[in-house]
Amino acid sequence: MATLSDEVDDPYLWLEDLDTAETTDWVRERNATTLATLTGSERFAALQAEIRQVLDDDNRIPYPGWRGDSFYYDFWQDAAHPRGLWRRTTLDQYRRPEPEWDVLLDLDALAITEEGNWVWSGVTVLRPSYQRCLISLSRGGADAVVVREFDLGRRAFVADGFSLPEAKSDVDWINAEEIYVATDFGPGSLTNSGYPRVVKRWRRGTPLSAAEVVHEARADDVSVYASHDPTPGFERDFVGRSIDFYRTESYLLTPGGERVRIAVPEDASWGVYREWLTIQPRTPWQVGEVEYPAGSLLAIRFDDFVAGGRELTVIFHPDERSALRGHVWTRNHLILATLVDVHSRLEVLTPGPTVWRREPLPGARPDEQNGIVATDPDLGDDYLLASEGFLQPATLRLGRIGGAVETLKREPASFDASTLTVRQHFATSEDGTRVPYFVVGQTTGAAGPALLTGYGGFELDQLPYYSGVIGRGWLARGGRYVVANIRGGSEYGPQWHRAALRENRPRAYEDFAAVATDLTTRGLTTPAQLGIEGGSNGGLLMGVMLTRYPELFGAVVAQVPLLDMRRYHRLLAGASWMAEYGDPDSPQDWAYLKTYSPYHNVHAGRQYPPILLTTSTRDDRVHPGHARKMTARLHEHHHNAYYYENIEGGHGGASNNEQHAFLWALTLEFLWQKLTRPTTPAQRTPIHDQQPTLTAEPR
Repeated sequence: MATLSDEVDDPYLWLEDLDTAETTDWVRERNATTLATLTGSERFAALQAEIRQVLDDDNRIPYPGWRGDSFYYDFWQDAAHPRGLWRRTTLDQYRRPEPEWDVLLDLDALAITEEGNWVWSGVTVLRPSYQRCLISLSRGGADAVVVREFDLGRRAFVADGFSLPEAKSDVDWINAEEIYVATDFGPGSLTNSGYPRVVKRWRRGTPLSAAEVVHEARADDVSVYASHDPTPGFERDFVGRSIDFYRTESYLLTPGGERVRIAVPEDASWGVYREWLTIQPRTPWQVGEVEYPAGSLLAIRFDDFVAGGRELTVIFHPDERSALRGHVWTRNHLILATLVDVHSRLEVLTPGPTVWRREPLPGARPDEQNGIVATDPDLGDDYLLASEGFLQPATLRLGRIGGAVETLKREPASFDASTLTVRQHFATSEDGTRVPYFVVGQTTGAAGPALLTGYGGFELDQLPYYSGVIGRGWLARGGRYVVANIRGGSEYGPQWHRAALRENRPRAYEDFAAVATDLTTRGLTTPAQLGIEGGSNGGLLMGVMLTRYPELFGAVVAQVPLLDMRRYHRLLAGASWMAEYGDPDSPQDWAYLKTYSPYHNVHAGRQYPPILLTTSTRDDRVHPGHARKMTARLHEHHHNAYYYENIEGGHGGASNNEQHAFLWALTLEFLWQKLTRPTTPAQRTPIHDQQPTLTAEPR
């Protein structure tokens, strides 16, 4: 909904219309100019082919999921199956170099049969029978999905089974005859964020309109939920509402329909497994005379807590260098994943009568990033462990707590790393905070092209990982790759995130600028040779770097970016992010938002580095209007901006390996062109001179 103020202040509001003739022509013209400039060379074609080879490599690890029935499930895409195969196999087969896979659903065949642009979006399997599941399929990669019941035994969709039309839906099995469903039930059933406001119990064979309401959220909440835990002997149902991105109000739903409040802080994360309740406070939590710190992990027996007991056991206590990344149960143990200065640690905790015993997790590598791929607490204490690093291809191991660890798969190297190293440095931000970052590449030699990336929001950390795309497309060409762990993430726990929340958001931008400055001070690059890249909230980061710190960079890439902080809450899912950024309709919040909103801080007469903005027409999370309008405003003020919009891909920007390879090749070719050319910043040629004439209103 546009306000009068929006219409007066925003001459490019019409670019928020997704697919009118005017906006379609605008997108087509800018795509054509960008493609003609960046994709016509043999170098681009070779780069795209190399990246596609990495993405389609048959020797990639097929990371499996466990669902309680002893099978190894996998969703796989390659050159022969661009849309993908959902498949499964046994452990004995998975151990082999070329396992025999049982294909459950072929999306390429389905797309041909149904003439649908299907993209895999996930599956919910009925436990404990494992005979039925609910498959979610997206059109073109959007967040909105269709949901259809599938028979695993027959390898076919169930005629007259549970089925939902396209919407942002959430479903969960209660039993073979009933499911919880939160979806678009019609007018008034969605929140302002566009997510379900009402969740119902739906019985097989009855119309959706007859489903029984079990819980409702408010219009200004983010969403509603209901879930069923089918663990034998511990069957429970929960309902709740997400008040905002970080606060929930949750209840135990008794068999008689009574709601019993789960009396944890609204901003705490919690989970229930068998007899145990775990709680992770985001802010300090006072319980009687004891204060539990933010970022700690607490445990108590669930029934005791519901009955009023508060004898909590602290099973993780953070310090200034450490943070809890996550935890997962096996049948009898809890695996704890933590970070110490952004280096991973894994421990096994075993509940005891008075204390929890802890020991290192067997198989974890101290010099690599370790993560749990899967556990299967219904069956036992096995776990799948992946270890990798910037220069170490991933290894997948199968372990059993108290037993042996075996190597199942090793990913082949995608590039020669023999002359490359990884170093961690710390930059000093404007307020004195030490900000860690990793540099991958040559540690000696002259300053050269460097690609710096970051995110800085929503508690998302940026950890070391092996990327054949970056290795083949950037490091192998002589570039350095840099990952910044700026505030807004969770590398040092909730306080690291809260330090850049709402009015403190500029701390994240100061951190990123400090890393850029530190790179040049160390002689690893120069401003003219330093490129930056980020997506979504990281795209907002790129927009702020462009408009607030343009002198630090030689080129910028913003992917599916958030850029208009005046209207973000009115576009698609934007209202759900106000807990992160603030409410633009509040004068107090807009007073700080307008100081960094990239769309509102583009000015004529200031020198900006060239920027490539990419987005997707099918992105129903961050509206493509952000990137469109930013491009238009940059061109209005005669700045050098390239634009590319994929017609599908959703918030991921691409829906298959071919599209991913193209977008990465476009990104890396743009950066290499801009960062290795001999021109000085003052000699930059603005791309607006090559663009068709732009007017503020639809043509």
